[in-house]
Amino acid sequence: MLSKEAIVSYIENEAVRPLSEAELAEQLGIDTVEGLVQLKGLLQELEGEGALVLSRKKRYGLPSQFNLLIGTISRHPKGFGFLVVEDSDVDDVYIHSSELNGAMNGDKVIVRLKRPAGFDSRTMTKFRAEGEVIRILQRKVQQVVGTFENSKHFGFVVPDDKRFGSDVFIAKDNFNGARNGMKVLVEITSWPQKTRSAEGKIVQIIGYKDSPGVDILSIIFGHDLPQGFPVEVLEYAEAIPEKIPTEELAKRQDLRDVQMITIDGDDAKDLDDAVSVQHLPNGNYLLGVHIADVGHYVTEDNVLDKEALERATSIYLIDRVIPMLPQKLSNGVCSLNAGEDRLAMTCMMEVDNKGVVVAHEIFESVIHVDYRMTYKNVTKMLVEQDEALCEQYKVLLPMLKDMEALQGILERKRIHRGAIEFHAPESKVILDKKGKPVRIEWRESGIADKIIEEFMLCANETVAEHYFWMEVPFLYRVHEEPKTEDVMEVNKFLQALGYSIKGAGNTIHPKAYQSIVEEVAGKPEEQIVNTVLLRSMQHARYDTEALGHFGLSAQYYSHFTSPIRRYPDLAIHRVIKELLHNGNRLNEKRIAVLNKKMAHYAMQSSQREKVAEDAERDSVDLKKVEFMQPHVGETFTAKISGVTNFGLFVQLDNSIEGLVHISTLVDDFYQFRPESFSLLGEHSRKVYQLGQVLQVRLTRVSVEERQIDFEVVKET
Repeated sequence: MLSKEAIVSYIENEAVRPLSEAELAEQLGIDTVEGLVQLKGLLQELEGEGALVLSRKKRYGLPSQFNLLIGTISRHPKGFGFLVVEDSDVDDVYIHSSELNGAMNGDKVIVRLKRPAGFDSRTMTKFRAEGEVIRILQRKVQQVVGTFENSKHFGFVVPDDKRFGSDVFIAKDNFNGARNGMKVLVEITSWPQKTRSAEGKIVQIIGYKDSPGVDILSIIFGHDLPQGFPVEVLEYAEAIPEKIPTEELAKRQDLRDVQMITIDGDDAKDLDDAVSVQHLPNGNYLLGVHIADVGHYVTEDNVLDKEALERATSIYLIDRVIPMLPQKLSNGVCSLNAGEDRLAMTCMMEVDNKGVVVAHEIFESVIHVDYRMTYKNVTKMLVEQDEALCEQYKVLLPMLKDMEALQGILERKRIHRGAIEFHAPESKVILDKKGKPVRIEWRESGIADKIIEEFMLCANETVAEHYFWMEVPFLYRVHEEPKTEDVMEVNKFLQALGYSIKGAGNTIHPKAYQSIVEEVAGKPEEQIVNTVLLRSMQHARYDTEALGHFGLSAQYYSHFTSPIRRYPDLAIHRVIKELLHNGNRLNEKRIAVLNKKMAHYAMQSSQREKVAEDAERDSVDLKKVEFMQPHVGETFTAKISGVTNFGLFVQLDNSIEGLVHISTLVDDFYQFRPESFSLLGEHSRKVYQLGQVLQVRLTRVSVEERQIDFEVVKET
């Protein structure tokens, strides 16, 4: 049977030149009207997807055969952009604003290379490849959030996202009640061209830009995040019974007599993991990680599942949570609330005193959590020996001490094999009841955080390896090693500070990174070195292949422990349950179906995770900018956290970051030196480089642009 895969395979492996539709039909042995119609349709689909390119002479070939690249446009607010080629070793391609040809940020496009990447021997610097957009395959942005500005006969919307590139023209008939200064959602009806702006119609009035809550709503609309659940999803969820049927209890291992607890933040409501530890007579530990059995309720392709897949993740904005599942499940029947019987997926592991899992079992269970503990209280008990808490939870103390001991064993094993352990406290912006930022707090991970972290890592690795060797369709969390060129760039910077990544070549072991992290620990340059190392690493994602996890130095890794808020966890739970119910066997037809679904799950989950991260970061950055508004004119101690050809990024002690534009450095002409991440004065030879401490003055804060500007007062 003719398929798109067969057509692409023939052109890639057998064709010696570009082929016309008729030539392809002849070579593929298609000689019926039905076959020719099918071929024509498949070729059009392949061309639309960018898998094939149709030349001016009406001949088909792969993009690479025509010296073309397919990727996504990442557009800069100043107008130019870069082509990002995913899953490829090809570096980003620079696209001049005049060569974008109407392509916007996030669009999938075909680019023709105009100049390959190279090396300038005169300046001893690398230069990027350059290209031009020749075709837009898929528009990413269909709607834009911005501020409406009214004129007498027309209006326009200034997009919040400056990467959009132009204002959106609004005809008077498309105002739909919007007034000057309002935040609105615009649907694009006509895309920008060289001679005219984009056009659109207002489909949603968000509110006046200074009204409480409108700022976060703008982010929600801007990232097209879901708001509420469809009625049919809520009705389905509400129909789920609270009580577990007796017949279901009979099918599962009963762990209700096993002492276990949850440990979460003070305000957590979706409790999806419980833990238990027993110190065995042989000296080993029996670690139980018990995860909410969401797959019992969210079965494959039911109405809940389709909605969960669409969302793929819960999104934690600064002032609210947009959940993957309705509250009835996330905070109710699936949440492992203390004192209630709950269905769970259990991974029971016997761990020796070297941290090796010597035996394990994965099964469906029914559990009964004894206590809901918090990170704060467990840390107080184990570190501060808080008398009141120790007395209140004295029945738990022996197990908590065993948990602490086991955590230490697992952590030492993980670090010994090369897992990278960045020592970076997290900052949190605290809001008042009106959503205004009032302070920024730093939070270090305590022993309770580390206990849960190590136990979840152990379960995730155990589950991943177990099902890898079973050779079944599965989802893995993968983190590939840094690209060679990125390691080389980082090494240049590190060598300037007296450090070096050992063994950098075609392959690099995580231990090489970890040794640097350990070497700079406690030194003034620690934060900036850690930042540079992090920036050089690839982004973790989901895949159907176990490609390893560089950061954890793990060969097999999955996400098993958070099915309430992550779709991949839910997906593999259902695979596990299906195997348990069918004697650990799947027929070939079912394997084929699952392989296709898992590939889709991996792509969707990776994409939605990126959207969630962007939205979460935007919500925090917005409030950080707002927090700095009253402090214009004040002087701060700052550290250079980034260096570019247009200036310095500096970070304050409270984690706030802003820009010192190069135009404000008026004592000299400064040149950017990418090999050392520094600016060098042409005449004074003064250097501004990563990690340097400065005194800076806050000169400008723009909430609209989410920008903070500083100027240097003096070097320290």
